[in-house]
Amino acid sequence: MLIGRMRRCVGRLALAGSLALVGLPGPAAATPFELRGLPPLIGEVTRLVERHFYDPAIVAEVWDDALAGARAELRGPASEARTDAALAAMLARLGVSHTGYFRPGELAYYELMDIFARDDWAGQLDTIFPAGEIAYTGIGLVPRAIGGRSFVAGVYDGGPAAQAGILVGDELLTADGAPFDPIASFEGKAGRKVTLGLRRGANAAPLQLAVEPERIRPNAFFLDALKASIQVIERDGRRFGYVRIWSYARRAYQRALIEALADGPLAAVDGLVLDLRGGWGGAQADYAELFVGGAPIMTYAGRDGRVDYANFRWRRPVVALVDGGTRSGKEVIAYALQRHGIPLVGSRTAGALLAGRGYLLSDGSLLELAVADVRVEGVRLEGQGVLPDVAVPFELPYAAGRDPQRAAALELLARQPPPQGPAR
Repeated sequence: MLIGRMRRCVGRLALAGSLALVGLPGPAAATPFELRGLPPLIGEVTRLVERHFYDPAIVAEVWDDALAGARAELRGPASEARTDAALAAMLARLGVSHTGYFRPGELAYYELMDIFARDDWAGQLDTIFPAGEIAYTGIGLVPRAIGGRSFVAGVYDGGPAAQAGILVGDELLTADGAPFDPIASFEGKAGRKVTLGLRRGANAAPLQLAVEPERIRPNAFFLDALKASIQVIERDGRRFGYVRIWSYARRAYQRALIEALADGPLAAVDGLVLDLRGGWGGAQADYAELFVGGAPIMTYAGRDGRVDYANFRWRRPVVALVDGGTRSGKEVIAYALQRHGIPLVGSRTAGALLAGRGYLLSDGSLLELAVADVRVEGVRLEGQGVLPDVAVPFELPYAAGRDPQRAAALELLARQPPPQGPAR
């Protein structure tokens, strides 16, 4: 099946680099007595935390108390919801990024499952996804809870939500009259119209928009969204490019960016806005060399006329967009660009820079666990993030599609002198 074939390319850490998992000394393992009376899933997570979490000292300091808290919380019959809440609280005590617990029904579950999937998961995945591929039925938007309400924080370019006219900042109210849920609202409805109730202004009457859900395979969808995001913007007689990297956890995304810049729709633009906001990280550190590297460019032309690039370099102005959703490997790229004089516009990045790995649990849920600390040129960005050169606030609720950060990036790009040399 497709899942079995996919695994060879991914058994990965969620951050750049070839980081080997080594046998680190850890705290004393929890005994059967300490786990007695707790749901088996908590014992399974405990064993993984004790074996793989990157900092044994943190585990030794907080995990016994976390187990005690779970025991107190789960007195009496433990439902799935109560167990989930207890696990989330336990993992939160570790106090770091790249550590969380996800179940089917959450958008992040499907996206992270496809990012982390490995060969040795194939048998279990074929049970969870009988169609043979990691997929869910959805419309391609990212919700965010603010003040007890749900707002559109991202609209994947080219997806059903974008085609239906849903905008960043819209308040999500209903789907076919029931409360909106990014997964449950569309389950079993691929190819069928669903009516969404939205509010575009704080005191505005609700809008009704029809959207057609589709089966979404996350990694392929991220790639399609990257390509669909590409724009050429005319301004004062000059042409500027824009592209959004929704996920950087595959080499395919970097290849698509290079192709667009080398001989695709962005090849002749005078400058580029590189949007690193939101989505997922996973970038390799060498991706920044596309914009800052000095190695000579090489091309290979075969007898079929196809041209491949080695060490492709973009040598025209670049401005990068960042925000609190710029995390993990994207923060490495942002840090490298800034160090080489490429301005960052937006807000502070997430400060979520550890190496994470996914563990498929026995009940089909997913554990993400930080398995290695990360420093960039000796600097630890975890908990710190990268500050933009030009800070531009962005008030999400009821933004109605307005994007002041992108507007500021284009303005900054337009103020730079026109390029004199070739783009490459």
